[in-house]
Amino acid sequence: MSLWSEFLTNQGNLIYKWAHYFPIYERYLSQFVNKTVLVFEIGVFKGGSLQLWQRHLGPYATLVGVDVNPDCKRHEGLGVHVRIGDQKDEKFLLSLIEEFGIPDIVIDDGSHKMSDILATFNVLYPRLSKSGVYIVEDLHTAYWPEYEGGAKRPDTFVNLCKNLVDNLNADHSRGEIAPDFITKNTIGIHFYDSVIVFERGTIPYKFAPRIGRDL
Repeated sequence: MSLWSEFLTNQGNLIYKWAHYFPIYERYLSQFVNKTVLVFEIGVFKGGSLQLWQRHLGPYATLVGVDVNPDCKRHEGLGVHVRIGDQKDEKFLLSLIEEFGIPDIVIDDGSHKMSDILATFNVLYPRLSKSGVYIVEDLHTAYWPEYEGGAKRPDTFVNLCKNLVDNLNADHSRGEIAPDFITKNTIGIHFYDSVIVFERGTIPYKFAPRIGRDL
C-alpha cells in the first residue's frame, strides 16, 4: 500500500500533512521499507505520523519522536519512543544518538522556526548514517516573519540551502569554493514546494568516461 493510501485509510491517531508531501516521502523512504532503520521525527503533535512511518517502514523500524510537550509521551508504543526536549538543544539531541544510535532518517516537522531548524540540522545531519535521508518540511514558514522568515532574509533555512548547492558542487569550482562536509558527504539536495531533502552519500571517483566509437 502506498503512503498516500495508508494516510487516506488511517484509523489511528490524527495525521496532519500537506497532500503533495506524500510522493516526496514515497520517493525517499521506500528504500528503507522492511529494513532495520532508525527514524528521528522532530515534532510529535498527535502521534499519527509516527504510527504512519511505522506501518509503512515495517517491523524492523525504530521510531523516535521528539517534542517539547510532555503530553506526547502518551504516544509511545512498541517500537515507538518519545523523548521530551528542545530541538535546538545540542546536548539533548546528542543524548538521543547515545541512547538509540545513528539515525537513518530525520524528519524535521518541529517548531518550523528558522533558528531551530538550522540548529537541529547542524547537529544531526553530520551524524546521519552515511546513506541516510534528512527531510525538512513545512518550509513555507521560511517566508513568514513570525517564524523568523522572509524572502530576502539571508538566514532562512531555504536561503542557506541555496548556498549549500554551491558547496555540493565545490569540486567543480576550480578553487573558488573550498570543499567541505556537504561536498564530501552529500549526493543530493532536493528542493520541493515547502520541503528540502538531503541525501547523504559519497562519490569516491568523480569522472566522466567516454564509451563507444567516436565516429
